[in-house]
Amino acid sequence: MAIDFTAISPNPALLDLPWSIPLEEWPEEHLAALPRGISRHVVRFVKLTGDVLAVKEISEPLARREFQTLRNLRRMGQPAVEPLAVVSGRVAADGSPLDACLITRHLRFSLPYRVVFSQRLRPDTARRTLDALAVLLVRLHLAGCFWGDVSLSNTLFRRDAGDYAAYLVDAETAELHRELSRGQREHDLFVAHGNIAGELMDLEAGGYLDEGEDPIEIANLIMHRYDLLWNELTSEERFEQGDRWRVDERIRRLNNLGFDVDELEMSTDLDGTHIRIQPKVVDAGHHSRRLMRLTGLDVEENQARRLLNDLDSYRASTDRQGDDESVVAHDWISRIYEPVTRTVPPELRAKLEPAELFHEILEHRWYLSERAGHDMAIEDTVRDYVATVLPGKPDEVAVVGVDTEEIPIQARMD
Repeated sequence: MAIDFTAISPNPALLDLPWSIPLEEWPEEHLAALPRGISRHVVRFVKLTGDVLAVKEISEPLARREFQTLRNLRRMGQPAVEPLAVVSGRVAADGSPLDACLITRHLRFSLPYRVVFSQRLRPDTARRTLDALAVLLVRLHLAGCFWGDVSLSNTLFRRDAGDYAAYLVDAETAELHRELSRGQREHDLFVAHGNIAGELMDLEAGGYLDEGEDPIEIANLIMHRYDLLWNELTSEERFEQGDRWRVDERIRRLNNLGFDVDELEMSTDLDGTHIRIQPKVVDAGHHSRRLMRLTGLDVEENQARRLLNDLDSYRASTDRQGDDESVVAHDWISRIYEPVTRTVPPELRAKLEPAELFHEILEHRWYLSERAGHDMAIEDTVRDYVATVLPGKPDEVAVVGVDTEEIPIQARMD
């Protein structure tokens, strides 16, 4: 058997996997018990030299196409899983050919939508999840990515300071263009609405949707949220020439949504009395990039916003508004953030990633302070959180032992 490996960073341990066996029949000794979403193809999680990989069995042309699409999306800074390799030329023991395999890196602390809903987190879980998916779809469309099969099943979710951040996990039908037409965007939205409504109806039938939630109404929200965000990012704004402050206001609104403005198109009317402004190039990750620049922390957008707020509070409480921001950020990391996250016992560190843990501790401090009627020390807050809240949370680094195939779903969607 002449197996062909096309890999970004070849790992010799890949050669030791049983490629002559259909993926569905791989022995348990190679597999990691992680939650899986619904897929039209066989997908398995594999343990390999301290890492966890997702392996999808698929025809070779589709595997190579998806591999390249994911590589391009990652180069563009889009939220998508990381492709590692394509394995082709597989042959079974009886000589029959086997499909190729696409290998991606498992996205740590990520959850498929069925696990998100099965945990019954907050009453508005469905709306927050769809909001994250709407933001992901806007980001992809701005980058010229036509998804083609938008659904909750093709998305992974990571906690982001109480909300969620969405990642594209299945790019099998995705296409990259210089710019999307209105028809392409509307097609993605039409497919999204139908798929999401069906997936939510399945959850409702299985008892995993919050009581009183309407799947159709919730699916409609992605249309509304998408339209609001798309218009804010791309629409033209017209104002009097004396109101130039509104240029800064527009940029601040975009920054608050988590987007950077790289270029603005500005023009005046023939009489020179009105100015028109339209963002030309927008990019997501404004707060996460600022935090990365100041501290080196690579976190989700809402987490970055929360951490920056705490950094600003630290700067004010220490009366260092006039000091260099990067110097204050270094002190905040060494005196606040790292001591707090290191306080968690090693056996509990798989519960949440550090940035989400820090966010929850800040939330817990607010709760304790309100109950006590005075500010609680961060040290006391950490001790109470570790003792009373954290032990009850699932290990989101893996959610080992949870197989979402066991969650009853009335109908599977292709």
